[in-house]
Amino acid sequence: MRRIVHIDQDAFYASCEIRDRPELRGKPVVVGSDGRRGVIAAASYEARAFGIRSAMPGFKAKALCPDVIFMPPRFDVYRDVSAQIRAIFAEYTDLIEPLSLDEAYLDVTENKRGIEFASVVAREIRERIFKETQLTASAGISYQKFLAKMASSQRKPNGQFVITPEDGPEFVANLKIEKFHGVGPATAQAMKNLGIHTGRDLREKPIELLIRHFGKSGPYFYALARGIDDRPVVPDRVRKSVGAENTMLEDTSDRDELIVELAPLIDKVWSHCARNGTRGKTVVLKVTYSDFEQITRSRSNSRYIEDRAGVELFAHELLNGLFPLPKPIRLVGVTLTGLNTEEAGETAQLALAL
Repeated sequence: MRRIVHIDQDAFYASCEIRDRPELRGKPVVVGSDGRRGVIAAASYEARAFGIRSAMPGFKAKALCPDVIFMPPRFDVYRDVSAQIRAIFAEYTDLIEPLSLDEAYLDVTENKRGIEFASVVAREIRERIFKETQLTASAGISYQKFLAKMASSQRKPNGQFVITPEDGPEFVANLKIEKFHGVGPATAQAMKNLGIHTGRDLREKPIELLIRHFGKSGPYFYALARGIDDRPVVPDRVRKSVGAENTMLEDTSDRDELIVELAPLIDKVWSHCARNGTRGKTVVLKVTYSDFEQITRSRSNSRYIEDRAGVELFAHELLNGLFPLPKPIRLVGVTLTGLNTEEAGETAQLALAL
């Protein structure tokens, strides 16, 4: 039986800002912009007490808490601190699966320190993180990844929680369906339409019904409802996509303006591919309308796209397919997916003039 630890930094971006500016301690702090187009990237726990959350528009955060303090993001600092923390992880295990700059799974079943209990490993790591970065982290400990991630939110901030094999089934049974990994708002609503509100409700549904309504995710949900998650901790996960997006200064329905907005995003995506020698087969266009409705459109190629012009071609075609627009657009994004991990044997040269 595995011993899995999920480490999750507490309000990571905001905590870095407060650490570096002690006068902010105890105050509602957010990382982001208070401009009309700004979006919150992170919020301190004091800010969260007012209902402020990440991905919230800056003007709404200001309305909820007029005294909120906005800090511009410093991603170079966050990346450096994240590297410090991962170096600590590596002293305990090589089985590290980063999920983002501020969270990761660790398999400590056979750890480098020979520590018998995963809860002791988690406590030591959290103490080391605080000593070396002055930041707090929370941890979830369990026998599988799903429950370890659920456990890490139980004692936030600066705490840890264990879900044992004996407690796992009952914990899952009482879990609200929105908390299940892989269940977004649309899937949650579809489940509620079937009378599924908790893990217990989900466990009562036959697998045939889940497959009929949720396709290939049906068996996954069926297993989770029974506390089954056999996914291993996978170190050095292969990156499957690279993307960039931007919230514009003004909502627009003008095609030419949107084309101009796409250009630097395509540049950023292709620069990453050029630096790393990666190529992809699918271009995804993301659009958020003025009322915050979000849609994505994609187009795939049978071979790897070999130049920037290919990404641009697909992105422009996808944008053109949205016209006439039902409403103005506030955000656009471009992602290249289906990336190769080795030099592609055959690639397609898409160099059509636009």
